[in-house]
Amino acid sequence: MVILDGEVAEMSMWELARGLVESGCMLALVWGKDCEAWREALEDAALEAADYDDVPAERAVIVTAHEDDELEEVFWYARHRATHPALALRETLIVHIADAPRREELEAAYHDA
Repeated sequence: MVILDGEVAEMSMWELARGLVESGCMLALVWGKDCEAWREALEDAALEAADYDDVPAERAVIVTAHEDDELEEVFWYARHRATHPALALRETLIVHIADAPRREELEAAYHDA
Protein backbone atom coordinates (compact mmCIF):
# COMPACT_ATOMS: atom_id res chain seq x y z
CA MET A 1 0.00 0.00 0.00
CA VAL A 2 1.21 3.46 -0.85
CA ILE A 3 -0.34 6.16 1.32
CA LEU A 4 0.29 9.67 0.04
CA ASP A 5 -0.05 12.47 2.56
CA GLY A 6 2.81 14.61 1.26
CA GLU A 7 4.40 16.04 -1.85
CA VAL A 8 7.08 14.12 -3.73
CA ALA A 9 9.21 15.37 -6.59
CA GLU A 10 8.29 13.64 -9.83
CA MET A 11 11.72 12.03 -10.28
CA SER A 12 11.56 10.66 -6.74
CA MET A 13 8.11 9.22 -7.44
CA TRP A 14 9.43 7.41 -10.52
CA GLU A 15 12.50 6.12 -8.65
CA LEU A 16 10.37 4.81 -5.79
CA ALA A 17 7.94 3.18 -8.24
CA ARG A 18 10.84 1.40 -9.94
CA GLY A 19 12.24 0.34 -6.57
CA LEU A 20 8.91 -1.13 -5.47
CA VAL A 21 8.56 -3.13 -8.67
CA GLU A 22 12.19 -4.29 -8.56
CA SER A 23 11.75 -5.42 -4.95
CA GLY A 24 8.91 -7.74 -5.95
CA CYS A 25 5.75 -5.69 -5.46
CA MET A 26 2.98 -7.59 -7.24
CA LEU A 27 -0.07 -5.63 -6.05
CA ALA A 28 -0.14 -1.95 -5.10
CA LEU A 29 -3.08 -0.06 -3.69
CA VAL A 30 -2.44 3.68 -3.89
CA TRP A 31 -4.36 6.17 -1.75
CA GLY A 32 -4.13 9.90 -1.25
CA LYS A 33 -2.61 12.93 -2.91
CA ASP A 34 -1.77 12.42 -6.61
CA CYS A 35 -2.63 8.71 -6.45
CA GLU A 36 -3.43 8.58 -10.19
CA ALA A 37 0.07 9.79 -11.03
CA TRP A 38 1.49 7.14 -8.70
CA ARG A 39 -0.69 4.46 -10.29
CA GLU A 40 0.67 5.44 -13.67
CA ALA A 41 4.27 5.49 -12.40
CA LEU A 42 3.92 2.00 -10.90
CA GLU A 43 2.30 0.59 -14.03
CA ASP A 44 5.01 2.15 -16.20
CA ALA A 45 7.73 0.81 -13.89
CA ALA A 46 6.24 -2.67 -14.26
CA LEU A 47 6.20 -2.35 -18.06
CA GLU A 48 9.77 -1.06 -18.02
CA ALA A 49 10.86 -4.02 -15.86
CA ALA A 50 9.38 -6.36 -18.47
CA ASP A 51 11.11 -4.50 -21.32
CA TYR A 52 7.66 -3.45 -22.54
CA ASP A 53 6.95 -7.04 -23.52
CA ASP A 54 3.94 -9.20 -22.75
CA VAL A 55 4.00 -10.24 -19.12
CA PRO A 56 2.72 -13.63 -17.96
CA ALA A 57 0.02 -13.48 -15.28
CA GLU A 58 2.39 -14.66 -12.55
CA ARG A 59 4.64 -11.64 -13.18
CA ALA A 60 1.93 -9.03 -13.66
CA VAL A 61 1.94 -6.07 -11.31
CA ILE A 62 -1.60 -5.00 -10.41
CA VAL A 63 -2.07 -1.35 -9.37
CA THR A 64 -5.24 0.33 -8.16
CA ALA A 65 -5.80 3.98 -7.23
CA HIS A 66 -8.27 4.89 -4.50
CA GLU A 67 -8.58 8.65 -4.75
CA ASP A 68 -12.24 8.84 -3.71
CA ASP A 69 -12.23 6.11 -1.05
CA GLU A 70 -11.80 6.49 2.68
CA LEU A 71 -8.49 5.11 3.91
CA GLU A 72 -10.32 2.68 6.21
CA GLU A 73 -12.13 1.24 3.17
CA VAL A 74 -8.84 0.74 1.35
CA PHE A 75 -7.35 -0.98 4.40
CA TRP A 76 -10.38 -3.29 4.58
CA TYR A 77 -10.09 -4.06 0.88
CA ALA A 78 -6.37 -4.77 1.25
CA ARG A 79 -6.96 -7.16 4.14
CA HIS A 80 -10.04 -8.99 2.88
CA ARG A 81 -10.46 -8.70 -0.88
CA ALA A 82 -7.23 -7.73 -2.63
CA THR A 83 -5.91 -10.59 -4.73
CA HIS A 84 -3.45 -11.19 -7.50
CA PRO A 85 -4.77 -13.20 -10.47
CA ALA A 86 -1.94 -15.76 -10.35
CA LEU A 87 -0.21 -15.54 -6.97
CA ALA A 88 -1.01 -15.82 -3.29
CA LEU A 89 -0.07 -12.58 -1.57
CA ARG A 90 2.27 -13.10 1.36
CA GLU A 91 2.66 -9.80 3.15
CA THR A 92 1.57 -6.19 3.15
CA LEU A 93 3.98 -3.30 3.19
CA ILE A 94 2.66 0.17 3.98
CA VAL A 95 4.69 2.93 2.37
CA HIS A 96 3.66 6.23 3.93
CA ILE A 97 4.82 9.39 2.21
CA ALA A 98 4.23 12.40 4.43
CA ASP A 99 5.77 15.36 6.17
CA ALA A 100 5.05 13.81 9.58
CA PRO A 101 5.06 10.11 10.53
CA ARG A 102 1.86 8.28 11.51
CA ARG A 103 3.22 4.74 11.71
CA GLU A 104 1.37 3.57 14.82
CA GLU A 105 -1.92 5.13 13.70
CA LEU A 106 -1.73 3.59 10.22
CA GLU A 107 -0.68 0.17 11.45
CA ALA A 108 -3.50 0.14 14.01
CA ALA A 109 -6.06 1.20 11.37
CA TYR A 110 -4.83 -1.51 9.02
CA HIS A 111 -5.05 -4.21 11.67
CA ASP A 112 -8.52 -3.02 12.74
CA ALA A 113 -9.86 -3.17 9.18
